[in-house]
Amino acid sequence: MTTAIVTALVGTGIFVGSLAPALAADKVTLLTNWFAQAEHGGFYEAKATGLYDKAGLDVTIKMGGPQINGAQLLLAGETEFIIGYDIQVLKGREQNQPLVTVASAFQFDLQGLMAHDDVADIAALKGKPILIAGSSRITFWPWLRQKYGFTDDQIRPYTFNLQPFFADKDVAQQAYPSSEPYQAQEQNVKVKFFLLADGGYPPYSSTIVTTEKMIAEKPDVVARFVKASLEGWRDYMKDPAPGNALIKVDNPKMTDGQIAFAIEKLKENKAVDGGDAATQGIGVITMDRYKKIYDFLVAGGLIDPKTDWQKAIDVKFVKDLKIGVK
Repeated sequence: MTTAIVTALVGTGIFVGSLAPALAADKVTLLTNWFAQAEHGGFYEAKATGLYDKAGLDVTIKMGGPQINGAQLLLAGETEFIIGYDIQVLKGREQNQPLVTVASAFQFDLQGLMAHDDVADIAALKGKPILIAGSSRITFWPWLRQKYGFTDDQIRPYTFNLQPFFADKDVAQQAYPSSEPYQAQEQNVKVKFFLLADGGYPPYSSTIVTTEKMIAEKPDVVARFVKASLEGWRDYMKDPAPGNALIKVDNPKMTDGQIAFAIEKLKENKAVDGGDAATQGIGVITMDRYKKIYDFLVAGGLIDPKTDWQKAIDVKFVKDLKIGVK
């Protein structure tokens, strides 16, 4: 029997029970932004517990990494979704790339600065050497310059090796609360971590990004993927064991200690269920918040003011879900 005939008969209600599953689930791929870790936990949870299956989706999760350009692969049709970043999407929009943010796992950027424990606050780092990656020069560094008066001569290259930080107590570096502080703890080095969002740094983090074409041609697939993913985040924060098992399959170097530390920091900072998510649901994104991100980029000379920022966001897939709202 052909697929067309099966589809037609299912549409009439003639096929039920065991015959209905003959229709294949929609296959989609999610490309993450780094090696598998707790910061991807909700997506792995949705895969591990069958939330994607229940949504009629056959989801493949592929790991990103430092040499992988997710936006390029998304635009080339190699993946249907990526874990993205607002500045990346808005800069793409500046170049007329049809990238669209449809949800956000975290309500703020987890980016911060890690310093030795004698540093009082971020302002105290003015004039001191700070290790940052090359990509950070066009994201949070201009914000630090503007807000705290940092200067480019403070910049030292960060190669994701903490030894230069350990070797010099005057050095600070970029970090995530769930990652580099754990490595410092393992080396018995006392540190302080300063979350940039606490000072007003506006971007979301771990956003779900797709393309205009995907939204136009398969809006139902986008809706089901977003909903199941955010349900995965809700469940991961309650019982992360299923998701963690899959994370460790993809990334055998990931330890139980690192995962537990990361989850603790996600909860402590209310990354998933804080901010607007507390009242509007996990994954929520808003036009007002996105306008603030655009305004920050314009003020810093990081984007052409003519960029149509409103095309970079589509809130319809999350605005009525209310996932996790009691």
